[in-house]
Amino acid sequence: MNSPRPSPFDIQSHLYAAFLEARTADVALRVRGTWNAVYKLHRVILIQSGFFQSLFTAGFVESSARLNTHRHGPDEIDVIFDDRNITRSAFEICISRLYGGGPPLYISPAITPSPMQPLSPSFYSPSNEEVPKSYHPATPRFLLSLLATSIYLSIPSVASQALTAILTTLGPSTVIQYLNFSLGKPISAASTGEPEAAVGLEHVAIIDQDDIQGHIHSERDLPPSPGMSSDGEKDYFAGPVSQSISSESLKSSSDDSDAVGVVLEPSYHYGALSDKIGEACACWLARWAVDMLAYEDGRSEIVDSTPATAMSRKRSKTIPSDSSSNEPNSGRVFGRDIATIPIVWRRGGLSTKWVAALVSADTLFVKSERERYEFARAVVEMRRKNGILDEEKEWEKMFSEGIYYANMTMDEIITISQDISPSTKRSFVPLAVLQSAQWSHSVLRHQITFRLPLSTFHSTAASQPIPSSPPPREKELGITSTTADILTKISSIDEPDYTNPERCKLYFPIPGDSSIRVGDTGAYSHSDGVAVTMEELFTSYQAPSALAPQTPGRGTVNPRPNNAISNIAMSEANFFGLLPTRHTGSSCIQSDPVGKQRWSPYPPYRFAVEFWDLDHLKEKSRLYSHTVWYAGSLYNVYVQVVRKKGQTQLGVYLHRQSSIDPIPPSSAPASVILEKESTSVLSPERPLHTRGPSLPSIIPSTSPTHYSPSIHPLSRSTTPLTNSNNPIRPSTPASPSTSVQGSPDAILPATATPVTPPQPYRDPRPQVSAYFTISCANAVGSSQMRFTSAPDVFSVSQSWGWKSSSLRTDGYVEILPDVFSPPQSSGSHSKEVSLRATVVLGLV
Repeated sequence: MNSPRPSPFDIQSHLYAAFLEARTADVALRVRGTWNAVYKLHRVILIQSGFFQSLFTAGFVESSARLNTHRHGPDEIDVIFDDRNITRSAFEICISRLYGGGPPLYISPAITPSPMQPLSPSFYSPSNEEVPKSYHPATPRFLLSLLATSIYLSIPSVASQALTAILTTLGPSTVIQYLNFSLGKPISAASTGEPEAAVGLEHVAIIDQDDIQGHIHSERDLPPSPGMSSDGEKDYFAGPVSQSISSESLKSSSDDSDAVGVVLEPSYHYGALSDKIGEACACWLARWAVDMLAYEDGRSEIVDSTPATAMSRKRSKTIPSDSSSNEPNSGRVFGRDIATIPIVWRRGGLSTKWVAALVSADTLFVKSERERYEFARAVVEMRRKNGILDEEKEWEKMFSEGIYYANMTMDEIITISQDISPSTKRSFVPLAVLQSAQWSHSVLRHQITFRLPLSTFHSTAASQPIPSSPPPREKELGITSTTADILTKISSIDEPDYTNPERCKLYFPIPGDSSIRVGDTGAYSHSDGVAVTMEELFTSYQAPSALAPQTPGRGTVNPRPNNAISNIAMSEANFFGLLPTRHTGSSCIQSDPVGKQRWSPYPPYRFAVEFWDLDHLKEKSRLYSHTVWYAGSLYNVYVQVVRKKGQTQLGVYLHRQSSIDPIPPSSAPASVILEKESTSVLSPERPLHTRGPSLPSIIPSTSPTHYSPSIHPLSRSTTPLTNSNNPIRPSTPASPSTSVQGSPDAILPATATPVTPPQPYRDPRPQVSAYFTISCANAVGSSQMRFTSAPDVFSVSQSWGWKSSSLRTDGYVEILPDVFSPPQSSGSHSKEVSLRATVVLGLV
């Protein structure tokens, strides 16, 4: 009778016990790096790792090593880690995972953001917590080390787990640490109490006390490895049976690496995985930049001016030891001393170049270009308190190029020209920059209000006077140029290149259709919808790809070919996608050899919108943003819940608002509205603008909704809805007879009183052609979905946009178990629980 075979669990337990007890080992790894130790292991287990598989089977082991038998113990191999991000605990976790064991990792919930606490629980309520017994504390520093170690050892499963954990814990206390890692900076020193060895594996390593003084590499003197091969590895022999493997050479972060006497800061970059972390950090900073500045500078509305008391929680790791010189205004935020707020904008946080990149980013969450200027001004003044000489050149460039003053009103430009820095006693923006912007604004106004129709322009005599009442306009203004046109303009001027004005003239690209996801790994895929594997991320950088195809139908997202401009790789060179795309005439020619790309000399209009309590939004109801004015037209954004074939989707649409119809009330945080309208609860005479069953939920025939041709070119149909019980237009505010009754759930989502923006002039054309991009940040800010449309025709009251089931996931909005059932929550969320989006809009 055959005896029962051992189960897979029995085999795994046997192997793991052999690892813990160092039994029947056939190889001894003598590790040298930030720690020195010997590990007695088993080849058959180690070759699961790509690194060890190459070591043992791909030519690293010479015949002299192979001839050595086990009569004198296991073979010894020296492994040198000159990457200071590789630590003992991370290495031991990686090895234990190959044996199918090791301690579970404990990621503190306090540093893990959620849709309900998007800045992480520790930011709102600092507290101490204990790590469960037998768990290894997965601190942010350890997670970065685990990623670096697993990448070097080529263990995709561990690298995937580490990357996911890093992106999951991205928040105020970790963003700078993670960003520095993505930029190639080494991890910080271990904090007090952080275990050196992996929990439960303290005795696996044999520490050679005699070898420590002679061979251990400190964090300061780890040497670069000379003579690396193309795959970053080199083997050499230290004896007849000893083999040494050197880790990847240090990457130079400077172009002058060959200069004599130049000492380079070592840089550790891990390809696409480092860039993916950088993308997530850039997304987070763009979403929370303004909020974090308010907290750091003590200007947040939740700041408490009561005296600070001693706290048991240690200061955040992102705050340097000399942070006392960077103290913001006194007070407390969420019950904590403002000095303990993690540093992002103060010295010790973002570098000057990163501050400038964020200020100029299209995805920075600021409601207007004027608010962008005020934000930049506040950051610069806060940093100027501690010295100005080394940063002034970057600030001057930022104020000159990063803000589009051409999209401001004359009153705003005059106000900015008179704004004097209290630190330098000079204006923030050069007068010539403001004058040039006002000229650009005036020329565009002239093109819109007084331009003759294109069909009659060439046949009209030059002496014929311009009519006082413009005739019907063409859909396009004719303000764009192709790359070939720009080349012709440059060639027509007989001047040297350095004085040719056309070479230095700024142009902004007209984008093509695209839909990309940035900073997210959950749905990271090729254009055909096939998921990108961790192995592919190891070997090559993948530019942000088209979203995976969703259910076909009108308004769903489908991948479309991206042109050269819209398909830009996210890397450190462009601050992981933060830098806006702008070119001089010369660079236009270099970036587009074909010569067909279209360019505009006018900067696009940038604004941001925010929507609260979307979990209470009824199906087919609209929730509007505030309304903006740009180039003679009014625009706003609205969201709408749509259910199609059993799938719930959230649509986001750019809407050209009629200047005759009433402005729709905009989404607002319920807590603010309820506070302002608190007396209306007791007084029916003062209604609260709300969105409920009695509010408009129809699409009138005069306000058709269209879907972008980047989704379905032929689905340009009008689908008006009727409702005999409620014939109110969606742009009409609540009835004056509406009163607030019942629980807060009955009045959500709340809306604010409509505000009509100033309209210096109106575009008389019934149809305009415009391109636009809508970037939707997820709830915690670590990723974005960017929808870009090539120029579309906007009639008055017409909308273009997208609808996607991804926007309806809990990663973007807090949703109820059944969105079509009556809400069961107890009320509204905090003002930070919202869907934020930035919009880039331009005419052609």
